[in-house]
This record gives sequence, C-alpha cells and structure tokens, in this order.
Amino acid sequence: MPNSLNPLLQTHFDTALEHPNGIKKLRELILTLAMQGKLVPQDPNDQPASELLKEIQAEKARLVAEGKIKKSETLPAVKEEEKLFVIPKGWEWVRLGDSTHVIMGQSPDSRTYNQIAVGLPFYQGKSDYGKLYPTPKVWCSSPVKIAPKNSILISVRAPIGPTNLCQEDSCIGRGLSAIIPLAECSLFFYLYLLRKFETKLASYGTGSTFQAITQKVLINFLIPLPPLAEQKRIVEKIDELFLLCDELEILKKSKNSKRKDLHQSVMTQMLEADSQESFRKHFQFLTSHFHELYSVKENVKELRKAVLQLAVMGKLIPQDPNDQPASELLKEIQSEKARLVAEGKVKKSEALPAVKEEEKPFVIPKGWEWVRLGEVLQKFGAGSTPLGGKSVYSQDGIIFLRSQNIWNDGLYLEDVARISKEIHERMKGTRVLGNDLLLNITGASIGRSSVYPENFEEANVSQHVAILRTYNMRIVSFLHKLITSDFFQSLVFKEQVGVSREGLSMAKLSKFPIPLPPLAEQKRIVEKVDQLLALCDELEERIGKAEEKRGEILEGMVRG
Repeated sequence: MPNSLNPLLQTHFDTALEHPNGIKKLRELILTLAMQGKLVPQDPNDQPASELLKEIQAEKARLVAEGKIKKSETLPAVKEEEKLFVIPKGWEWVRLGDSTHVIMGQSPDSRTYNQIAVGLPFYQGKSDYGKLYPTPKVWCSSPVKIAPKNSILISVRAPIGPTNLCQEDSCIGRGLSAIIPLAECSLFFYLYLLRKFETKLASYGTGSTFQAITQKVLINFLIPLPPLAEQKRIVEKIDELFLLCDELEILKKSKNSKRKDLHQSVMTQMLEADSQESFRKHFQFLTSHFHELYSVKENVKELRKAVLQLAVMGKLIPQDPNDQPASELLKEIQSEKARLVAEGKVKKSEALPAVKEEEKPFVIPKGWEWVRLGEVLQKFGAGSTPLGGKSVYSQDGIIFLRSQNIWNDGLYLEDVARISKEIHERMKGTRVLGNDLLLNITGASIGRSSVYPENFEEANVSQHVAILRTYNMRIVSFLHKLITSDFFQSLVFKEQVGVSREGLSMAKLSKFPIPLPPLAEQKRIVEKVDQLLALCDELEERIGKAEEKRGEILEGMVRG
C-alpha cells in the first residue's frame, strides 16, 4: 500500500477490503475526498478559482461573439445555505452552467439513421455506453444536436447521471446531454466530479413514466471548482488510486477464489475419505483454518451442503455396533404395512425392485441399507387444486398449501391461501396430517421440502406439492434432512420431466434409492445436523453483522 495515501484512506483500507462492496466504496471515498479538497494538498501559489472563472467568462463571451454558442441568462449567485460542505481557500462554489457549456440532445429524423457508418455516430442513452467511451451502433447523416469531441456525455433521463466521454463529434438524442468544460478546465476532473455527484443530480429527476432532468436543472447544479493546477493534481491522484483499486480488485478476487477452492477441496476430500483416519485428518485441517475459511457467506453455504451430504453418507457421526440394524427397521415397516393393508387403510402395492449396485453412488456403513423411497412410505401423491382455482380461496377456512409456502426451514404462511370446509371435505385424498413430508414437485422451487407440524391445524395441498407419509413417524426427521441434501436433490433434477415447466412424477419418486441408517443413528444424525446448521446460522449472522458494521463505517466515510 503506497505511503502517499490520504490518512483517512490509510486508516480504513482494511475495512474497505473486507466488505463485499469495499472496493466500490473505496472508489466512492476517493472521489468524495477529491471533491472536498482533501485528496491532495493545496498550493498557495496556484491561481485561485476566482481568476479561472474570469477566464471562463471571457471565453464564453468570445464564443457568443463568434456565433458558436448562444448568450445565456446570468445564473443566480450561490447562497450560503446551498453549499454542501466547506471547500479549501482558493476554491469556489459555482453552478455547472457557470464553468461549462451545456448542450441538450435532440433526436434527429429516424430516416437519417444508418448502420453503415455514414455521418456522425449517434448516441441515444446509457445503453450505448462503455466503461469510459460509448460504442456506436447507429450513425446519423443529418444530426440536430452535436456533442463535440472531448465533451462529457451525461444521461439525463432513465437513468439520470451516468457518464461517458465523447471521443469524436457525435450526434446525441434527447436522452443525453453534452457538457463541455471551458478555459482549459480538466475534462477528467469534470468527469470524476459528475460521477461523484451522480446520485445528488438524480435526486432532482421528475416524471411519472420515467425520471428525467431539464437543462435548467443541469446548468443550475452546484459544484465545487478548484484552481486549474489543482484540478490536474486531483486527476493524477485519482488515476493513481483507481489503478491501485483495480489491482486490489484482482487480488481480492484471487484471494476469494483461492479461499473458495481450498474450502471446496477440503469438503471434497472429506466426502471422498475412505477411512475414519483420512476423514479426521481433513476435518482437523478444516477446524484449524476455521476462521479464515468461514469469513465469507459463500463458504458457509457450502458447509451447510457438506453437513447434509456427510450425514446421509454416514460420515458425520461414528456408528455404534450396538444399534439395531436398519434391516430390523425395515422388518418393522413391512409389518406395519401388512397391518394397514389388512385393515383396509392402505392399498396393497407391487413390490419395488431391489436397489442395484450401479445405483448406489457411495458406500454406506455397516448396519445401513439401500432402499427405495416408496418402501418406507404409506402415501406418496400430489395434491390437487380445487375447481375454480383462486376464485374459491377464502379469508377463513382450511389452510391450502401451495409451493410458495413450502421451504426447507419450515412453512411460510404469510400469504397462505384458505379453502372452505366443504371443499376440504371433497378433497379427502389430499389432506395433510402431522409429520407428513411436503415436497414441491413442479416449478422453480422443485425439491423444496417441509415437515408439517404435529398437532397443527387441518390443511390441504395444491397439485404442485406432494405428500410423503411414512409408515414409521420416527424416520421423518432423518428423511427430511436426506431430501434437502445434495444427494437427493441431484436425483430430483435428474429425473424431473416437462419441457416448459419442471415436474417430478410420483412413479419415479417412489423408486429413488436412498440410504437408511439404524433408527438410533438417525436420531443422533438429526441432532448433529441441527447443531451444525445452527452453527452455520450463527456464522452467517456474525458475518452479516461484521459486513453491516464495515458498511456503516464506509458509508460514514463516503458521506464525509
């Protein structure tokens, strides 16, 4: 970091670097300091801005006499209460029209447009802009308003404020204005100045269809004007610091990329570990670099995924050889199924095919079993939408759950629909019971899942949500964790059908191969997952608060 940095920049450099928008805020701070006269020292030998203004007025008078510009009305003097901040000695508060010539754009006859580069480049608005210079897409053979070479293009409508530089004489439409600094004032100083005050200028916009500003607003806009020599020093320092910001941005992206790659590598090695010793080694590395790796939300998001994936692979917690194996759990499920069939509560279904070796994506621990999802479910089927759709929704009545209500972390009921008791009675097959798993099976939210709370009020579901009801309520929590894991989600997205709208058939869903741990281990897995996901919540909250604090510091710096 250069020793020539402004002390305020030096003090808060690390703060800017650690914030997601830190480099952007650093650039804003540089412009703020520059336009307040705090970026470079003043030189008492500089000709003051008051003398520069006299030269500008003399040049304006000459241009009027030569017929190159029209004589304009004298602008009102700047009042004390209009001045935004204290400027250094030798500077002046002026109106933009006092020190520049402003040309408002006007669109020419569309019959004069062409794409074969005949005439002048024609720019209509911000959509033609590049990073610094616009790129012509259309030319005009009979321009009405011309922005001269080395003028500043500023967007004056939808949006207001963005700027570019004009490299050659160009035709401008009414979405743009050209600002020409006079008396050898620095073009880039005015460019940086307008970029600093872009938000302020935009606040003067009016209009119901879109926001725009008039020429009157533009020429009356208040700006601080430094001596000519200082303008040049300011531009040189801004260019130097902006180049440093570019370098820092590259370094920051590289650092973030390396941190993300390192985290992904550790996660992959943990997931692919073929022994407890290998797993513990990679886990130890993770814990020893915990603070560094989990200072960004992206890695915490990946940690959530890894926790669930390790859980369903049997790597999150150690196995207990005293646990009753999953094969015994399956016998209990089959026994319960037979009882319900005998009592006429469920229909007898065809046996699902055994899970083939090639369908097993990973090795599961001893005591676990690969099964089809349908083997552990007494009910799996989509809901239905009542005749009349939204027109039959009511303010009161039975909860009617749609896909927007189903989220992995629970039900979101702020905008829940309701249906009458009578309609609910007619839709007996899609009633929801406590401990039912609800799974979105169409649309952008396909794969999202919630557990319907036990002893909650009655509910029904739409055709975009499936009900998964288990034979054994004690496996619901583990199944929900499994459904939200990358393992299960990959099955969902692999098997979805539908050209215009994603969809998941019940037949395919029932055949999904899933790993089933012993019941006692399921309980331990769920407890550990909940503990680690709560830790992820804490990490994200901590990162969020740290970013918020840095953001407040940066905003305070930019506001000055």
